[in-house]
Amino acid sequence: MEDRIRIRSEEVLSDDWAVLKKTVLDYRRRDGKWETQIRQTYDRGDGAVILPYDPERSTVLLVRQFRYAAYVTGHREPLIEACAGLLDEHDPETCIRKEAEEELGYHLKDVDRLFSPFMSPGSVTERLWFFVARYSPTDRISDGGGAPEEGEDIEVLEMPLDEALAGIADGRIIDAK
Repeated sequence: MEDRIRIRSEEVLSDDWAVLKKTVLDYRRRDGKWETQIRQTYDRGDGAVILPYDPERSTVLLVRQFRYAAYVTGHREPLIEACAGLLDEHDPETCIRKEAEEELGYHLKDVDRLFSPFMSPGSVTERLWFFVARYSPTDRISDGGGAPEEGEDIEVLEMPLDEALAGIADGRIIDAK
């Protein structure tokens, strides 16, 4: 692929919380012809997400929190989603264990990695590592709720698996994670 891309210029448009760049590039199409493209990319780092489940009680742990990007598009309720966080300087498994303790209040013993897709590769550089883990009530170490100093105000939800699946089907759960 390297021989099909020539970067002409890059311009940083914003570097507040993440980096938004405008790139002008030449791209060689499959038919061999070159075309100039202008792309914007948003780089906020990679992340990890986990769905803890209790097979004995057929429940899952989720979170509910306010998401401004969803709000400005007309969604007025906090989103129900899986526990997740940015990797920062951690590997994906270390990150998700830390996030599970902060957000959910659970120490998860064995986590299993499922896959690691790009979430919106048309413009966002983020790759997300997905995990699952068994949990039980004895794994709870705190009330969770996130890190207030990071602006987090997270409600922990323990939900029957059937209810979570119904929430996806009826639109109560609309987060892609």
